[in-house]
Amino acid sequence: MNADTHATPTTPVGCTNFKLRQLTRRVTQHYDQHLAGVGLKITQYSLLTHVDRLGPLAPGDLARRMDMGASTLTRNLQPMIAAGWLAMGEGADARSRTVHITDAGREMRRQAQRRWKAAQVALNDKLGAATVLALHELLDQGLAAFHEEDNHDH
Repeated sequence: MNADTHATPTTPVGCTNFKLRQLTRRVTQHYDQHLAGVGLKITQYSLLTHVDRLGPLAPGDLARRMDMGASTLTRNLQPMIAAGWLAMGEGADARSRTVHITDAGREMRRQAQRRWKAAQVALNDKLGAATVLALHELLDQGLAAFHEEDNHDH
């Protein structure tokens, strides 16, 4: 057998975007299955969590903090506002608005948090804690590189 048969490639093979999207779809399905019992999707739980932690903030600021486009955020906010979990309030001036969590939203997040935790523990078990830690580190490095690029562009 040739010694190069098991060598690690020195350049990535395949499409990074495709591989990330495959993993993201599977991880999203995993979390959604756990959260289904309270009627939330992981995207909604994440949005509730961010608004709860960051306090009332402008939609544009929320989109930036979540690395999300403004139109995607608007699409995600609409059903949550309709459900009464989030609300839009007045901003610093007449032209601005803020997003804040309602009491019903805090209660929904509280109910969903136990299921989210179970999903996280199950994912850690499935992939192994060391793999999840390494994955988090790689993702943070990737996000930092894009944020650095964004800062240079502005």
